[in-house]
Amino acid sequence: EEKQLLLYAFNDTAAAYPREATIHGLFEAQVEKTPNAVAVVYEDKQLTYAELNARANQLAWTLREQGVGPDRIVAILAERSLELMVGLYAILKAGGAYLPIDP
Repeated sequence: EEKQLLLYAFNDTAAAYPREATIHGLFEAQVEKTPNAVAVVYEDKQLTYAELNARANQLAWTLREQGVGPDRIVAILAERSLELMVGLYAILKAGGAYLPIDP
């Protein structure tokens, strides 16, 4: 019973969403709805949706200036952190795709 719960019930994460939507587009919609709600927490640090969005936007502009856009893969090497989340969203917002590299 516990095995069923762990393998199937906890992993049943299917959810309906607009198929034409992007991950960062859905995220920005959430920013509009709840800008001051906590979006990510790591250890004793946290960022609200608005803070995460602002930091990701700033980095996305820098990435665009460096040539990141559609059909560009950006490798990202980082430990789990708030900065990792900022980097992932920034790459997506710049139009690229990320390739996580395990430190």
